[in-house]
Amino acid sequence: MRKYLLSFLFLFSLLSGFAQEITVNAEVGNPSNIINDGFIDLEVSGGTPPYTYEWTNQETPLDSKRSEGLTEGVPYNVTVSDSQGNSVTKSFKVKAEAITEHFNGTFVPIVEGMTYILFWDPFAALGIYDPVLYADVKYVATPGWSADVQDKFVLQEWIVEEGAHVQEGESIAIVNSGQDGSIEVAAPASGTVNYLVKEGNTIFDYENPEDLIETGAHYLAEIEYDEPVMLTHPNGTPQANSIPFIVVWLIFGAAFFTFKMGFINIRGFGHALELAKGKYDDPNAPGSITHFQALTTAVSATVGLGNIAGVAVAISLGGAGATFWMIIAGLLGMSSKFVECTLGVKYRFINSEGRIFGGPMNYLRYGLEKRNMRGLGKFLAGFFAILGIGASFGGGNMFQANQSFEILQGQFPMLAGNGFWFGLVVAILVGIVIIGGIKSIANVTGKIVPFMAAVYVIGALIVIGINIENIGPAFTAIWDGAFSPSALKGGIIGVLIVGFQRAAFSNEAGVGSAAIAHSTAKTNNPPSEGFVALLEPFIDTVVVCTLTALVLIFTGMHEVEGVGGVELTSSAFASVVSWFPYVLAAAVFLFAFSTMISWSYYGMRAWTYLFGKSAKTELIYKILFLVFVVVGSSVGLGAVLVFSDMMILAMSFPNIIGLYIMSGEVRQDLREYFRKLKAGELFTASGKPKEVNQT
Repeated sequence: MRKYLLSFLFLFSLLSGFAQEITVNAEVGNPSNIINDGFIDLEVSGGTPPYTYEWTNQETPLDSKRSEGLTEGVPYNVTVSDSQGNSVTKSFKVKAEAITEHFNGTFVPIVEGMTYILFWDPFAALGIYDPVLYADVKYVATPGWSADVQDKFVLQEWIVEEGAHVQEGESIAIVNSGQDGSIEVAAPASGTVNYLVKEGNTIFDYENPEDLIETGAHYLAEIEYDEPVMLTHPNGTPQANSIPFIVVWLIFGAAFFTFKMGFINIRGFGHALELAKGKYDDPNAPGSITHFQALTTAVSATVGLGNIAGVAVAISLGGAGATFWMIIAGLLGMSSKFVECTLGVKYRFINSEGRIFGGPMNYLRYGLEKRNMRGLGKFLAGFFAILGIGASFGGGNMFQANQSFEILQGQFPMLAGNGFWFGLVVAILVGIVIIGGIKSIANVTGKIVPFMAAVYVIGALIVIGINIENIGPAFTAIWDGAFSPSALKGGIIGVLIVGFQRAAFSNEAGVGSAAIAHSTAKTNNPPSEGFVALLEPFIDTVVVCTLTALVLIFTGMHEVEGVGGVELTSSAFASVVSWFPYVLAAAVFLFAFSTMISWSYYGMRAWTYLFGKSAKTELIYKILFLVFVVVGSSVGLGAVLVFSDMMILAMSFPNIIGLYIMSGEVRQDLREYFRKLKAGELFTASGKPKEVNQT
C-alpha cells in the first residue's frame, strides 16, 4: 500500500509541475514602413499569475506584456516570471519589410557592439566609483501637470503631517486645478514626507515665468526613502552614469593646451577676428582659399545639427545645467583648435598640380618622424585616417541626413516613411557640389554658412526677446542645474559629462577634422590659421549652442519628456512663433547640407591618405559618401547619434597624442609669430609688410 501511495504522490508532483509550466505566445507586428514602430504583444498562460515581463527593450515596463517602438530586424528577448519565481525566456523579431527597415535593422546591432569598445568607462571598470544611480528622495509631482500645460495648481490641503511615514499609494494631499478642480494626490513611493509647498500656496502657475523655467517647479513634496533606492529603467535594469574615457581625454587635452599656450583662447581672440576679416590676406601666399573661406568651410562642418538636435539631446538628458558645461568645453576647445590647425598648415603638402594634402595624417606622420618616432607616427596617422572615414560617414553625413529628414517630415507629413527617397534627392544635390573639390565646397559654404547662421541666430534672439522676462529664472536654472542637479539627471557628474560630450561632438575641438580644411588656407605663417580656427568653437558652442539652449530653457521646453533631437528645438520655436518651424526646417536643411559637403572633403583626404591620391580613388570615396546619405535618412536617430559620437570622438585619440608631443613646437612657432606681428613683418591688406630695420 505504501508503495502505491508513494507512486501516486510522485505522479501528482509531476502533474503539478507540468501544470505550472509557463506558456508564452506572441503577436509580432510591423504596422507600417516607418522605422522603429514594431511591436510584440504576449499572451501568457500557466504558472501562477501575476506575471512580470523583463524585456531587453529598456523602455518597456516590467508589468507590460506589450513592447512597442521596436527596431525591425533586431531580436528582442523577454523573460516572463510568475509569482512563484518560475520563469521562461523567449526571443522574438519584428520582420523588416521596407528597405529603410532593413538598413536600420542591420545598422543598430553594429553600433551597439562598437559602443562597448569606444564608450568604455575605465573608472567604473577599476572600481573607482559605482556608476549605478541611487536616489535618496522621490519627488511628488502635481497630477495633470505637463511642460506645456496652461493651468494653475494650488495646494488646497495636506492630508498627512510633515515628517509622517507613508506607504506607496496612500493619499497625502489635495491639489486644486484651475481646470479640473480638486485632485487627490497619492504617494508615489513609501517613505517620510517633506513639504515643498505650504497649504494655500501656488505650486505651479503657467503665467509665472519662474515656474515655467525652474526645473521641478511642479513638485509639491518629496518622500525620503528609508534607504537609498537604485534608479532603474522601465524594464528594471539599473540606470548607470558612465564617464567615457574619450570625453575626459578631450577635455583634459583642451585644458592642457589652454595653459601651455598661455590662454591663447582669450588673448588671441582679437587678432583672430582681424585675420578672419582679411586684414592679413596675402593673395600670393601658398594655398587655395582665404582665411575666411577656410573658416566658413570648417564652421559649416561644425555648426550643424549638433547645435540644434545635439543641444536638445543634452538638455533633455542633463537639464538646463548641461548648458554651463557646454560653454566651458567650448572655451577650452578653442585652444585645441589653435594647436591642431597650426600644425595642419605647417605640415601640409602641395603637389605639382597645386592640390593640397594636409591635416592630422600629415602632422602625425611627418611631425613625429622628425622626432625619430616614425613607427608611432605612421600608426597614429593611419588610425586617424580610418576613423576619419568612419566619422565622415557618421556625424558628417548620416546624422545630418537623419535629422534634416526628421524635421522636414514633421512639417511636411507627405515625406513620412520616405526617408530613402529623400536621401536619394539630397545625395544628388551633395554630389553636384563635392565633384568640384575644395574650391567648389568653399564657394558654396562661404555663401550658405553666413546666411543660415544669421537666420538661426535672429530667430533664436526673437524667441529669447519675446521671453526676456524669463532671463533671471533661466540663468538661475542653468547655474543650479550645473552644480546641484537631481539624481534623475545623473547628478553633477552626469550633467557635466553630457554637456562636455555634446560640446565635443558639436565643435570637434581636439578631433583634428578642421585641420584638414584649414591646411588649404593661403598663408605663409602656420599660427595665423591657428588663430582663425580658434574662432570655431566660440561661434559653434559659446554662441550658437548657447542660443539653442536658451531657447529651450526660456520657453520651458527643457522640461518636456519623450521628445528629443531637432523635434524638441522645433517645438520650442513653435511655442513662440507658430510659423517659425518652417523657417527652422529650411535652416536645418542648409546646416545639414553644408556640413555634409565639408565633411565629404575631410573624409576624402583621409581616404586618399590610405588608398592613394588618384582621381579614381577619390571618385570611389565620393560614391560611397553619397550612399551613406541615403542610409542616414533611412535609420533611427539613436543608432546614428551613437555611431556619430563614437567615430568623431575616437579621432581624438591619435590626434591628441600627436598634439601633446608637438605642443612645444607650436608654442615656439607662436612666440615667433607674435614677434613678427609686433615688429610689423606680417603681410597686410595694404599689400606689403611694415618696413623693418634689418641692421
